[in-house]
This record gives sequence, C-alpha cells and structure tokens, in this order.
Amino acid sequence: MTGQGRQAGRFIVAEGVEGAGKSSCLRQLAATLEAQGYDVVLTQEPGGTEEGRALRALLLGDYGRIWSGQAELLLMTAARVQHVQRVIAPALAQGRLVLCDRFIGSTIAYQGGGRGLPVSSITALHRDFVGDIQPDLTLLFDVDPRIGLARSRTRLSGEGVDEGRFEAMDLDFHHRVRRSFLDQAAATPGSTAIIDANGDSASVCSQALAEVMQLLERSHYKSFI
Repeated sequence: MTGQGRQAGRFIVAEGVEGAGKSSCLRQLAATLEAQGYDVVLTQEPGGTEEGRALRALLLGDYGRIWSGQAELLLMTAARVQHVQRVIAPALAQGRLVLCDRFIGSTIAYQGGGRGLPVSSITALHRDFVGDIQPDLTLLFDVDPRIGLARSRTRLSGEGVDEGRFEAMDLDFHHRVRRSFLDQAAATPGSTAIIDANGDSASVCSQALAEVMQLLERSHYKSFI
C-alpha cells in the first residue's frame, strides 16, 4: 500500500510455449478490462523498460545464438530486476492491474526445463535480486509445441520480426519447456489456470477473461480510475 485505505493492485501473468497465443490474448484482455473501467498496465518480459527491450533484442534475435543457458538466466534476471523496480512494483503499489506477458515461470521453463539449469538456482536469483513478488494469477496458455511453433514461425516471417532464436531450438527442447509449465501449474493449482490454447482466438481469450474476472471478483478488487 502507498496510502491509507488504498488496496494493492493485482498481478496477472500469461505464460506458455511459443505460439500459444498469449500475447495477442493479453492485449485483448487489457482492452476489455480498460473498457470496464480498470486501470491496466500491459507489459512484457523480456522488455517493459528501455533496458529490457535492449536485452530482448540480444536474447531473442539471431545474433543471440551465442548465449549459453547460464548467460540467458543472468540476462533475463537483470531485465526482470529493472522491470519490477521501475514498472511492476510501482504500478501494484498504486493499486493498478498489471498484465504481464511472461515472468519467472518462463525462466523456470526455458532456462530450467529447456536448458537444464537447476531450478533452485533460478528461484534463488529471483528471491535475492527480484524479491518475493509472485503473480496473483498465472494464465498458462497450453498448446502442443508442434502447433505452437508452426504458428509462431508463420507470425515472425509475416511480420519480419527478428525474435526467432527459441523457435530455432529442436522440438524436444519445446516439449521440455511445456512439461515444466505443466509441472509448475500442478504445483500451484490455487493461482494457476490452464487455458486450452488449441482453439480459435475468441474461445481462448474467453477462457482467459473468465479466469481473470473470477480472480477480481473473488478478491473484491476495484479499479482506481
């Protein structure tokens, strides 16, 4: 809280394998919630700050192929420190509704599940340098990696976006990432909702919106607009 009588905001994170549709759905959720009067902050990782966007280009672009798993972990954590300190924590203290495209769950899934780094090292870095901030709700957009990768590669090619380094990883890598996400969901059933992302965008976003509204109603959250 930042002032007497002001409630803390709510922190909602979208996670999932490449091509699960979480980013486009999160944008739709933000627009829908803003139309209902909620004070929404829409952000992403890596990114969300000028420094984070610079690291995003290094990590996701083709020339980012040189990074080892350990280097990825440190760079992702550095971007998250800036992001939390400058964007997420202040917005939550102001009572705002933060929608974030990826957070610590993606680091556990990609650098832990995919790259094979110890999850204990990942969570220790988060605890020591980011703090104890965790999502109030994680929306896990779940799709078969083969379907997701086809979608993501088509999108990147069509948009001419140089962010395809993880799409270039082999299918086994992406299956390990998905398994990690599902394991995380199983370990946090009270704060994670699995969204079936195999269908069309409208049905996927409808599921996600329903989960978000349940959280807001259950926690008696009100916007400060």
